[in-house]
Amino acid sequence: MITAQEFARRRRDLMATLSKNSIAILTAAPEQVRSRDTYFPYRQDSNFFYLTGFHEPEAVLVLIPKRPQGQFILFCRERDRSREIWDGRRAGPEGAREQYGADDAFPIDDIDEILPGLLEGRDRVYYALGRNRTFDTRLLDWIDGIRARARSGAVPPDEFVDLDHLLHEARLFKTATELKVMRKAGAISARAHCRAMRAARPGLYEYQLQAEIEHAFASEGARHPAYGSIVGGGANACVLHYVENSASLQDGDLVLIDAGCELEHYAADITRTFPVNGKFSAPQQALYEVVLAAQLAAIEAARAGNHWDEPHRVTVKIITQGLVDLGLLKGNVEDLIARNAYTDFYMHRAGHWLGMDVHDVGDYKVDNEWRLLEPGMVMTVEPGIYVAPDNRKVAKKWRGIGIRIEDDVVITRKGPEVLTAGVPKTVADIERLMAP
Repeated sequence: MITAQEFARRRRDLMATLSKNSIAILTAAPEQVRSRDTYFPYRQDSNFFYLTGFHEPEAVLVLIPKRPQGQFILFCRERDRSREIWDGRRAGPEGAREQYGADDAFPIDDIDEILPGLLEGRDRVYYALGRNRTFDTRLLDWIDGIRARARSGAVPPDEFVDLDHLLHEARLFKTATELKVMRKAGAISARAHCRAMRAARPGLYEYQLQAEIEHAFASEGARHPAYGSIVGGGANACVLHYVENSASLQDGDLVLIDAGCELEHYAADITRTFPVNGKFSAPQQALYEVVLAAQLAAIEAARAGNHWDEPHRVTVKIITQGLVDLGLLKGNVEDLIARNAYTDFYMHRAGHWLGMDVHDVGDYKVDNEWRLLEPGMVMTVEPGIYVAPDNRKVAKKWRGIGIRIEDDVVITRKGPEVLTAGVPKTVADIERLMAP
Protein backbone atom coordinates (compact mmCIF):
# COMPACT_ATOMS: atom_id res chain seq x y z
CA MET A 1 0.00 0.00 0.00
CA ILE A 2 1.23 3.48 -0.88
CA THR A 3 1.66 5.34 2.41
CA ALA A 4 0.91 8.96 3.31
CA GLN A 5 4.67 9.45 3.67
CA GLU A 6 5.23 8.41 0.05
CA PHE A 7 2.53 10.73 -1.23
CA ALA A 8 4.17 13.55 0.76
CA ARG A 9 7.58 12.68 -0.69
CA ARG A 10 6.15 12.80 -4.21
CA ARG A 11 4.78 16.28 -3.59
CA ARG A 12 8.09 17.45 -2.13
CA ASP A 13 10.03 16.04 -5.07
CA LEU A 14 7.71 17.70 -7.56
CA MET A 15 7.80 21.06 -5.80
CA ALA A 16 11.60 20.92 -5.79
CA THR A 17 11.47 20.99 -9.60
CA LEU A 18 9.07 23.95 -9.81
CA SER A 19 10.39 27.44 -10.38
CA LYS A 20 10.54 30.07 -7.66
CA ASN A 21 7.30 31.90 -6.86
CA SER A 22 5.14 29.46 -8.82
CA ILE A 23 1.89 27.59 -8.25
CA ALA A 24 0.78 24.18 -9.52
CA ILE A 25 -2.88 23.24 -9.98
CA LEU A 26 -4.41 19.83 -10.72
CA THR A 27 -8.05 18.85 -10.92
CA ALA A 28 -9.66 15.57 -9.93
CA ALA A 29 -11.26 13.42 -12.62
CA PRO A 30 -14.91 14.28 -13.23
CA GLU A 31 -17.63 11.72 -12.71
CA GLN A 32 -18.87 10.20 -15.98
CA VAL A 33 -22.57 9.69 -16.61
CA ARG A 34 -23.41 6.16 -17.69
CA SER A 35 -27.13 6.66 -18.34
CA ARG A 36 -29.39 9.42 -17.10
CA ASP A 37 -28.71 9.63 -13.34
CA THR A 38 -26.29 6.71 -13.00
CA TYR A 39 -22.51 6.95 -13.23
CA PHE A 40 -19.63 4.74 -14.25
CA PRO A 41 -17.55 3.52 -11.29
CA TYR A 42 -15.36 6.43 -10.30
CA ARG A 43 -11.61 6.34 -10.89
CA GLN A 44 -9.41 9.21 -9.84
CA ASP A 45 -7.14 10.95 -12.34
CA SER A 46 -3.77 9.21 -12.17
CA ASN A 47 -1.71 12.39 -11.74
CA PHE A 48 -4.04 13.63 -9.01
CA PHE A 49 -3.95 10.32 -7.18
CA TYR A 50 -0.17 10.05 -7.58
CA LEU A 51 0.26 13.23 -5.54
CA THR A 52 -2.57 12.87 -3.02
CA GLY A 53 -4.06 9.37 -2.71
CA PHE A 54 -7.41 11.21 -2.70
CA HIS A 55 -10.30 9.20 -4.21
CA GLU A 56 -13.12 11.74 -4.50
CA PRO A 57 -14.36 13.80 -7.46
CA GLU A 58 -14.95 17.56 -7.33
CA ALA A 59 -11.52 18.32 -5.90
CA VAL A 60 -8.64 20.64 -6.82
CA LEU A 61 -5.05 20.25 -5.69
CA VAL A 62 -2.86 23.33 -5.26
CA LEU A 63 0.88 23.21 -4.58
CA ILE A 64 2.75 26.40 -3.69
CA PRO A 65 6.45 25.76 -3.01
CA LYS A 66 7.86 27.40 0.13
CA ARG A 67 4.58 29.06 1.09
CA PRO A 68 4.88 29.75 4.84
CA GLN A 69 1.17 29.11 5.49
CA GLY A 70 1.32 25.66 3.84
CA GLN A 71 2.37 24.27 0.50
CA PHE A 72 -0.27 21.56 -0.05
CA ILE A 73 -3.82 22.89 -0.35
CA LEU A 74 -6.85 20.80 -1.22
CA PHE A 75 -10.29 22.02 -2.24
CA CYS A 76 -12.90 19.27 -1.85
CA ARG A 77 -16.56 18.60 -1.12
CA GLU A 78 -17.82 19.36 2.37
CA ARG A 79 -19.26 16.67 4.59
CA ASP A 80 -22.98 16.38 3.85
CA ARG A 81 -24.96 13.80 5.80
CA SER A 82 -27.88 13.73 3.37
CA ARG A 83 -25.62 13.12 0.34
CA GLU A 84 -23.43 10.65 2.22
CA ILE A 85 -26.49 8.50 2.94
CA TRP A 86 -26.97 8.17 -0.83
CA ASP A 87 -23.46 8.33 -2.27
CA GLY A 88 -21.04 7.30 0.48
CA ARG A 89 -18.75 9.02 2.95
CA ARG A 90 -16.76 12.12 2.14
CA ALA A 91 -13.50 13.23 3.69
CA GLY A 92 -14.43 16.90 3.83
CA PRO A 93 -11.80 19.60 4.45
CA GLU A 94 -11.16 18.20 7.93
CA GLY A 95 -10.46 14.73 6.52
CA ALA A 96 -8.28 16.25 3.79
CA ARG A 97 -6.04 17.61 6.52
CA GLU A 98 -6.20 14.68 8.93
CA GLN A 99 -6.22 11.72 6.52
CA TYR A 100 -4.41 13.07 3.46
CA GLY A 101 -1.92 15.47 5.02
CA ALA A 102 -3.13 18.70 3.45
CA ASP A 103 -1.57 21.78 5.04
CA ASP A 104 -4.86 23.52 4.45
CA ALA A 105 -8.19 22.51 2.94
CA PHE A 106 -11.30 24.40 1.88
CA PRO A 107 -14.77 23.57 0.57
CA ILE A 108 -14.78 23.31 -3.22
CA ASP A 109 -17.65 25.82 -3.28
CA ASP A 110 -15.28 28.47 -1.88
CA ILE A 111 -12.68 28.11 -4.63
CA ASP A 112 -13.81 31.25 -6.51
CA GLU A 113 -13.09 33.36 -3.42
CA ILE A 114 -9.78 31.73 -2.43
CA LEU A 115 -7.85 30.49 -5.45
CA PRO A 116 -7.61 33.84 -7.32
CA GLY A 117 -5.82 35.24 -4.27
CA LEU A 118 -3.35 32.35 -4.38
CA LEU A 119 -2.74 32.98 -8.10
CA GLU A 120 -2.13 36.70 -7.72
CA GLY A 121 1.53 37.65 -7.70
CA ARG A 122 2.79 34.26 -8.94
CA ASP A 123 5.28 34.33 -11.78
CA ARG A 124 4.33 30.97 -13.24
CA VAL A 125 1.30 28.66 -13.20
CA TYR A 126 1.88 24.92 -13.76
CA TYR A 127 -1.34 23.54 -15.17
CA ALA A 128 -2.35 21.13 -17.96
CA LEU A 129 -4.55 23.28 -20.19
CA GLY A 130 -7.02 21.31 -22.30
CA ARG A 131 -7.43 18.42 -19.86
CA ASN A 132 -10.50 19.87 -18.13
CA ARG A 133 -12.14 22.45 -20.38
CA THR A 134 -14.65 23.57 -17.77
CA PHE A 135 -11.94 24.31 -15.23
CA ASP A 136 -9.77 25.90 -17.94
CA THR A 137 -12.46 28.54 -18.42
CA ARG A 138 -12.73 29.25 -14.70
CA LEU A 139 -8.96 29.53 -14.33
CA LEU A 140 -8.61 31.90 -17.26
CA ASP A 141 -11.50 33.98 -15.88
CA TRP A 142 -9.65 34.30 -12.57
CA ILE A 143 -6.51 35.41 -14.41
CA ASP A 144 -8.53 37.94 -16.40
CA GLY A 145 -9.98 39.26 -13.14
CA ILE A 146 -6.48 39.80 -11.75
CA ARG A 147 -5.43 41.56 -14.97
CA ALA A 148 -8.47 43.84 -14.73
CA ARG A 149 -7.14 45.03 -11.38
CA ALA A 150 -3.62 45.65 -12.60
CA ARG A 151 -3.98 49.46 -12.22
CA SER A 152 -4.78 48.84 -8.57
CA GLY A 153 -1.54 46.93 -8.12
CA ALA A 154 -2.73 43.37 -8.80
CA VAL A 155 -0.06 41.25 -10.48
CA PRO A 156 -1.24 38.41 -12.74
CA PRO A 157 0.95 35.37 -13.50
CA ASP A 158 3.37 35.83 -16.40
CA GLU A 159 3.17 32.36 -17.94
CA PHE A 160 1.50 28.97 -17.99
CA VAL A 161 3.61 25.79 -18.12
CA ASP A 162 2.26 22.29 -18.69
CA LEU A 163 2.84 20.22 -15.55
CA ASP A 164 2.54 16.87 -17.33
CA HIS A 165 6.16 16.50 -18.41
CA LEU A 166 7.52 16.88 -14.88
CA LEU A 167 4.90 14.56 -13.40
CA HIS A 168 5.19 11.97 -16.11
CA GLU A 169 8.95 11.74 -15.81
CA ALA A 170 8.57 11.15 -12.07
CA ARG A 171 5.91 8.49 -12.60
CA LEU A 172 8.11 6.64 -15.09
CA PHE A 173 10.50 5.56 -12.34
CA LYS A 174 8.82 3.27 -9.82
CA THR A 175 9.82 3.21 -6.16
CA ALA A 176 10.23 0.03 -4.11
CA THR A 177 6.72 0.56 -2.70
CA GLU A 178 5.20 0.93 -6.15
CA LEU A 179 6.98 -2.18 -7.37
CA LYS A 180 5.65 -4.13 -4.40
CA VAL A 181 2.10 -3.21 -5.43
CA MET A 182 2.83 -4.05 -9.07
CA ARG A 183 4.28 -7.44 -8.15
CA LYS A 184 1.08 -8.22 -6.27
CA ALA A 185 -1.07 -7.03 -9.20
CA GLY A 186 1.00 -9.21 -11.52
CA ALA A 187 0.64 -12.25 -9.26
CA ILE A 188 -3.14 -11.81 -8.95
CA SER A 189 -3.45 -11.44 -12.72
CA ALA A 190 -1.27 -14.50 -13.32
CA ARG A 191 -3.45 -16.64 -11.08
CA ALA A 192 -6.52 -15.36 -12.92
CA HIS A 193 -5.06 -16.44 -16.27
CA CYS A 194 -4.30 -19.87 -14.84
CA ARG A 195 -7.91 -20.13 -13.71
CA ALA A 196 -9.13 -19.30 -17.22
CA MET A 197 -6.83 -21.91 -18.76
CA ARG A 198 -8.17 -24.58 -16.43
CA ALA A 199 -11.77 -23.57 -17.15
CA ALA A 200 -11.47 -23.44 -20.95
CA ARG A 201 -13.22 -26.05 -23.06
CA PRO A 202 -15.06 -26.17 -26.40
CA GLY A 203 -18.58 -24.79 -26.24
CA LEU A 204 -17.93 -22.11 -23.64
CA TYR A 205 -18.39 -18.51 -24.65
CA GLU A 206 -15.62 -15.94 -24.61
CA TYR A 207 -17.46 -13.95 -21.97
CA GLN A 208 -17.44 -16.96 -19.68
CA LEU A 209 -13.64 -16.96 -19.66
CA GLN A 210 -13.79 -13.21 -19.10
CA ALA A 211 -15.97 -13.91 -16.07
CA GLU A 212 -13.45 -16.43 -14.74
CA ILE A 213 -10.64 -13.89 -15.06
CA GLU A 214 -12.49 -10.96 -13.52
CA HIS A 215 -13.93 -13.09 -10.71
CA ALA A 216 -10.38 -14.04 -9.80
CA PHE A 217 -9.32 -10.38 -9.78
CA ALA A 218 -12.12 -9.31 -7.46
CA SER A 219 -11.72 -12.33 -5.18
CA GLU A 220 -8.21 -11.14 -4.31
CA GLY A 221 -9.12 -7.50 -3.76
CA ALA A 222 -8.45 -6.12 -7.24
CA ARG A 223 -12.01 -5.06 -7.86
CA HIS A 224 -11.58 -3.72 -11.39
CA PRO A 225 -9.71 -4.72 -14.54
CA ALA A 226 -6.98 -2.30 -15.58
CA TYR A 227 -8.60 -2.15 -19.03
CA GLY A 228 -11.34 -3.94 -20.94
CA SER A 229 -10.51 -7.63 -20.94
CA ILE A 230 -9.88 -9.13 -24.38
CA VAL A 231 -10.98 -12.74 -24.93
CA GLY A 232 -10.71 -13.71 -28.58
CA GLY A 233 -11.25 -17.24 -29.80
CA GLY A 234 -10.16 -18.40 -33.25
CA ALA A 235 -9.94 -15.60 -35.81
CA ASN A 236 -11.13 -13.07 -33.21
CA ALA A 237 -7.59 -13.20 -31.82
CA CYS A 238 -6.47 -11.44 -35.01
CA VAL A 239 -8.37 -8.32 -33.91
CA LEU A 240 -5.85 -6.58 -31.67
CA HIS A 241 -8.35 -4.80 -29.44
CA TYR A 242 -11.24 -7.24 -29.75
CA VAL A 243 -13.87 -6.35 -27.15
CA GLU A 244 -17.08 -8.18 -28.07
CA ASN A 245 -16.11 -11.34 -26.14
CA SER A 246 -19.37 -12.94 -27.30
CA ALA A 247 -18.43 -15.85 -29.57
CA SER A 248 -18.50 -19.55 -28.80
CA LEU A 249 -15.10 -21.22 -28.34
CA GLN A 250 -14.53 -23.93 -30.92
CA ASP A 251 -12.69 -27.22 -30.61
CA GLY A 252 -9.33 -26.94 -32.39
CA ASP A 253 -9.09 -23.14 -32.05
CA LEU A 254 -6.75 -21.04 -29.96
CA VAL A 255 -8.06 -18.40 -27.58
CA LEU A 256 -6.14 -15.21 -26.82
CA ILE A 257 -6.75 -13.53 -23.46
CA ASP A 258 -5.31 -10.06 -22.80
CA ALA A 259 -6.34 -9.06 -19.28
CA GLY A 260 -4.87 -7.59 -16.13
CA CYS A 261 -6.17 -6.27 -12.85
CA GLU A 262 -5.81 -2.83 -11.32
CA LEU A 263 -4.66 -2.87 -7.71
CA GLU A 264 -4.35 0.33 -5.66
CA HIS A 265 -4.31 2.31 -8.91
CA TYR A 266 -1.55 0.20 -10.50
CA ALA A 267 -2.08 -1.94 -13.59
CA ALA A 268 -1.01 -5.41 -14.62
CA ASP A 269 -1.13 -6.42 -18.29
CA ILE A 270 -0.83 -10.08 -19.36
CA THR A 271 -1.59 -11.86 -22.62
CA ARG A 272 -1.62 -15.61 -23.06
CA THR A 273 -2.73 -17.67 -26.04
CA PHE A 274 -3.69 -21.29 -25.55
CA PRO A 275 -5.73 -24.07 -27.20
CA VAL A 276 -9.40 -24.24 -26.30
CA ASN A 277 -9.19 -28.04 -26.04
CA GLY A 278 -5.86 -28.04 -24.21
CA LYS A 279 -3.71 -29.31 -27.09
CA PHE A 280 -1.88 -27.23 -29.72
CA SER A 281 -2.11 -28.35 -33.34
CA ALA A 282 1.14 -28.55 -35.32
CA PRO A 283 0.61 -25.21 -37.17
CA GLN A 284 -0.48 -23.48 -33.97
CA GLN A 285 2.56 -24.74 -32.10
CA ALA A 286 4.91 -23.75 -34.91
CA LEU A 287 3.75 -20.13 -34.88
CA TYR A 288 3.52 -20.09 -31.10
CA GLU A 289 7.14 -21.17 -30.72
CA VAL A 290 8.25 -18.28 -32.94
CA VAL A 291 6.36 -15.74 -30.81
CA LEU A 292 7.66 -17.26 -27.59
CA ALA A 293 11.27 -17.20 -28.83
CA ALA A 294 10.82 -13.54 -29.77
CA GLN A 295 9.33 -12.69 -26.39
CA LEU A 296 12.03 -14.43 -24.37
CA ALA A 297 14.76 -12.73 -26.38
CA ALA A 298 13.06 -9.34 -26.00
CA ILE A 299 12.81 -9.77 -22.23
CA GLU A 300 16.54 -10.55 -22.17
CA ALA A 301 17.13 -7.31 -24.12
CA ALA A 302 15.12 -5.27 -21.60
CA ARG A 303 18.23 -4.27 -19.68
CA ALA A 304 19.50 -1.03 -18.25
CA GLY A 305 21.70 0.69 -20.82
CA ASN A 306 19.86 -0.69 -23.86
CA HIS A 307 17.62 1.74 -25.66
CA TRP A 308 13.84 1.46 -25.55
CA ASP A 309 13.64 0.19 -29.12
CA GLU A 310 16.06 -2.71 -28.66
CA PRO A 311 13.50 -5.29 -27.40
CA HIS A 312 11.21 -4.42 -30.31
CA ARG A 313 14.01 -4.78 -32.87
CA VAL A 314 14.82 -8.20 -31.43
CA THR A 315 11.22 -9.35 -31.85
CA VAL A 316 11.06 -8.07 -35.45
CA LYS A 317 14.16 -10.01 -36.43
CA ILE A 318 13.10 -13.29 -34.79
CA ILE A 319 9.50 -13.12 -36.03
CA THR A 320 10.53 -12.26 -39.58
CA GLN A 321 13.01 -15.13 -39.62
CA GLY A 322 10.36 -17.45 -38.22
CA LEU A 323 7.82 -16.43 -40.85
CA VAL A 324 10.39 -17.11 -43.57
CA ASP A 325 11.29 -20.49 -42.08
CA LEU A 326 7.61 -21.49 -42.01
CA GLY A 327 6.95 -20.21 -45.53
CA LEU A 328 4.58 -17.35 -44.68
CA LEU A 329 7.11 -14.85 -46.01
CA LYS A 330 9.59 -15.32 -48.83
CA GLY A 331 12.86 -13.50 -49.33
CA ASN A 332 15.90 -12.22 -47.48
CA VAL A 333 15.17 -11.45 -43.84
CA GLU A 334 16.99 -8.10 -43.79
CA ASP A 335 15.26 -7.00 -46.99
CA LEU A 336 11.87 -8.03 -45.61
CA ILE A 337 12.51 -6.04 -42.44
CA ALA A 338 13.63 -3.00 -44.44
CA ARG A 339 10.38 -3.20 -46.46
CA ASN A 340 8.26 -3.74 -43.32
CA ALA A 341 6.91 -6.90 -44.92
CA TYR A 342 6.50 -8.46 -41.49
CA THR A 343 3.80 -5.91 -40.58
CA ASP A 344 1.22 -7.98 -42.46
CA PHE A 345 1.58 -10.40 -39.54
CA TYR A 346 3.07 -8.28 -36.72
CA MET A 347 1.71 -4.77 -36.86
CA HIS A 348 2.28 -3.38 -33.36
CA ARG A 349 5.27 -2.58 -31.23
CA ALA A 350 6.66 -5.02 -28.69
CA GLY A 351 5.56 -3.10 -25.60
CA HIS A 352 4.73 0.06 -23.71
CA TRP A 353 5.34 1.66 -20.32
CA LEU A 354 3.24 0.28 -17.48
CA GLY A 355 2.25 1.82 -14.16
CA MET A 356 -0.79 3.68 -12.90
CA ASP A 357 -2.12 3.62 -16.46
CA VAL A 358 -1.92 0.47 -18.52
CA HIS A 359 -0.34 2.51 -21.32
CA ASP A 360 1.59 4.56 -18.85
CA VAL A 361 3.12 8.00 -19.16
CA GLY A 362 6.75 8.79 -19.95
CA ASP A 363 8.63 9.81 -23.07
CA TYR A 364 9.93 7.06 -25.33
CA LYS A 365 12.41 9.42 -26.96
CA VAL A 366 14.68 12.12 -25.53
CA ASP A 367 16.07 14.73 -27.91
CA ASN A 368 14.55 12.70 -30.75
CA GLU A 369 16.56 9.59 -29.81
CA TRP A 370 15.22 6.39 -28.21
CA ARG A 371 15.78 6.78 -24.49
CA LEU A 372 17.95 4.36 -22.55
CA LEU A 373 16.29 1.90 -20.22
CA GLU A 374 17.01 2.60 -16.55
CA PRO A 375 16.34 0.80 -13.27
CA GLY A 376 12.81 1.43 -11.98
CA MET A 377 11.15 1.57 -15.38
CA VAL A 378 8.39 -0.97 -16.01
CA MET A 379 7.41 -2.08 -19.50
CA THR A 380 5.40 -4.77 -21.20
CA VAL A 381 6.95 -7.21 -23.67
CA GLU A 382 4.27 -8.48 -26.05
CA PRO A 383 5.19 -9.67 -29.55
CA GLY A 384 2.60 -11.41 -31.66
CA ILE A 385 1.77 -13.03 -34.98
CA TYR A 386 -1.67 -12.58 -36.54
CA VAL A 387 -2.62 -14.37 -39.75
CA ALA A 388 -5.79 -12.82 -41.13
CA PRO A 389 -8.48 -15.38 -41.97
CA ASP A 390 -8.75 -13.93 -45.49
CA ASN A 391 -5.00 -13.93 -46.21
CA ARG A 392 -4.83 -15.88 -49.48
CA LYS A 393 -1.05 -15.50 -49.72
CA VAL A 394 -0.46 -18.21 -47.12
CA ALA A 395 -1.48 -21.83 -46.80
CA LYS A 396 -4.94 -22.44 -45.37
CA LYS A 397 -3.56 -24.13 -42.25
CA TRP A 398 -2.16 -20.80 -41.02
CA ARG A 399 -5.23 -18.63 -41.61
CA GLY A 400 -7.15 -17.24 -38.66
CA ILE A 401 -4.41 -17.94 -36.12
CA GLY A 402 -3.67 -15.05 -33.77
CA ILE A 403 -1.01 -15.34 -31.06
CA ARG A 404 0.32 -12.84 -28.54
CA ILE A 405 2.40 -13.47 -25.42
CA GLU A 406 2.79 -10.60 -22.95
CA ASP A 407 4.50 -10.12 -19.61
CA ASP A 408 5.29 -7.15 -17.37
CA VAL A 409 8.99 -6.47 -16.85
CA VAL A 410 10.79 -4.13 -14.46
CA ILE A 411 14.28 -2.94 -15.36
CA THR A 412 16.68 -3.57 -12.47
CA ARG A 413 20.42 -3.19 -12.02
CA LYS A 414 20.76 -6.99 -12.10
CA GLY A 415 18.66 -7.46 -15.23
CA PRO A 416 15.00 -7.79 -16.20
CA GLU A 417 12.53 -9.02 -13.58
CA VAL A 418 9.30 -10.52 -14.89
CA LEU A 419 6.40 -9.50 -12.63
CA THR A 420 3.93 -11.88 -14.27
CA ALA A 421 5.92 -15.13 -14.37
CA GLY A 422 3.26 -17.02 -12.42
CA VAL A 423 1.28 -17.98 -15.53
CA PRO A 424 2.81 -20.62 -17.84
CA LYS A 425 3.75 -19.85 -21.42
CA THR A 426 5.66 -22.80 -22.85
CA VAL A 427 3.65 -25.26 -24.88
CA ALA A 428 4.45 -28.09 -22.47
CA ASP A 429 3.55 -26.09 -19.36
CA ILE A 430 0.27 -24.85 -20.84
CA GLU A 431 -0.80 -28.32 -21.95
CA ARG A 432 0.17 -29.71 -18.54
CA LEU A 433 -1.91 -27.09 -16.72
CA MET A 434 -4.91 -27.70 -18.99
CA ALA A 435 -4.74 -31.50 -18.88
CA PRO A 436 -7.84 -33.16 -17.37
